[in-house]
Amino acid sequence: MTLADLIQPGRVVAEMRSDEQIPAIIELVDHLVTSGALSADLREAAVDALKNREEQRSTGIGGGVAIPHCFLPGLEEVVAVFGRSSQGIDFCSVDHAPVHFVVLFMVPEAQHTLHLKTLAAIAKVLNSADVRSRLSAAADETDLLEVLSPHNAAA
Repeated sequence: MTLADLIQPGRVVAEMRSDEQIPAIIELVDHLVTSGALSADLREAAVDALKNREEQRSTGIGGGVAIPHCFLPGLEEVVAVFGRSSQGIDFCSVDHAPVHFVVLFMVPEAQHTLHLKTLAAIAKVLNSADVRSRLSAAADETDLLEVLSPHNAAA
């Protein structure tokens, strides 16, 4: 699995408006609903599940990266969205630094192996300072997707 398998055209927010953790999560979930990647019927459950996950422990992993994630009953496949914030988001990260890159994903309930593989694929790509630098420099969704493509960021 590659990050490009998860982040498809239409599932990118090139410049997020939110500057706080929970509003950022809601912004990305709403983008998934608007893009048709997530049923509107699952929106509230998705937001609640993601908030509950953040209450357990922040998914701000450091280095300007956050990976909010949850299990969501009613999903049939992994759903993901990428968001970038030039201004930075207060995500209660482990390093206390603002988050500039958010990959939010949800997996079907009880798909633990899929959940771990997805988390590992995302972390592997975004752990690269070079990838983060290229994501910062990307002009738009097309450029962001190019950086995340399997040829440039294999996971």
